[in-house]
Amino acid sequence: MMKKLYDYKKDEQLSLYVLIKSAEEKKTRNNKPYLALTFQDTSGEMNGNYWDASPKDVEQYKAGQVVKVEGRREEYNGMPQVRIKSMRVAQEDEPSNPDIYIERAPVNKDKMIEAFNQAVFDITNAHLNRIVRFIMKKYQKEFFQSPAAKKNHHAYLGGLAFHTMSMLKIARSVVENYEDLNPSLLYSGIILHDVGKVIELSGPTATEYTLEGKLVGHIVLIYDEISKACTELKIDESHEDVLLLKHLVLAHHGELEFGSPVRPQIPEAEIIHYIDQIDAKMNMMQSALKKAEPGDFTERVWAMGNRSFYRSNLSRPDLNSE
Repeated sequence: MMKKLYDYKKDEQLSLYVLIKSAEEKKTRNNKPYLALTFQDTSGEMNGNYWDASPKDVEQYKAGQVVKVEGRREEYNGMPQVRIKSMRVAQEDEPSNPDIYIERAPVNKDKMIEAFNQAVFDITNAHLNRIVRFIMKKYQKEFFQSPAAKKNHHAYLGGLAFHTMSMLKIARSVVENYEDLNPSLLYSGIILHDVGKVIELSGPTATEYTLEGKLVGHIVLIYDEISKACTELKIDESHEDVLLLKHLVLAHHGELEFGSPVRPQIPEAEIIHYIDQIDAKMNMMQSALKKAEPGDFTERVWAMGNRSFYRSNLSRPDLNSE
């Protein structure tokens, strides 16, 4: 069985097929061109620089291309990287299908659909239920394929649905603890809060921001989708429940400097913001920790203050009990 990116240890020689997730043409201080690459397989992502890149190299080594790489795994500023010795495009009779190298959600699509159907069933407010059903039916295919981000958290096929499902699971516990929360509003806001990412991002292979994603962003995109749904369903947008739903999606980043047009002003909005943060940060930590050995620190996680995390030798007792 062929080894993957993170099967190789520091300073070990490597030889493997990988997907180019991103490729950016840059120049050294001496004005020599090179390619800053991010490689990907199902074990994760790793950067590498391809020095002295020719115009032909720039043309063929693009995002979405599968390549055969020879080189060595190294570390730079605490981050793993590939020192490329040689690289070529994978041939048709080799493992050249990009889908082979895409990381996937740890839960299959059918189980996620089942969880979402139950959550929608629990939305007893008629307006909210109809809006959620309308939007989810419109974007169901894209929703269960899309990553939740270009990088950092849940950046894999099905990541958006898995992230949302995880948030719903946390929300059920929160609802039990705080009786004043409105479950219909909370579940509706969680399901819809990131649906705009199916428009904002290009998809799970070599993910990039679309033009709409760059110019408008997923928060405004889903706000517009709620308005469109109301128009199609003949629901008055001035109803309080609709306004509250719009507030939830607008406020879920929590702060103006993080992209939210408004800060949370109702309990459900505050809860969604923090649940979103919990699940995103736990996913980033888990992704880093699974690449470290027990007793070691992870690589630095830029999106979490450039910190490293310690993987302890402790394990959950219930996972080891018979």
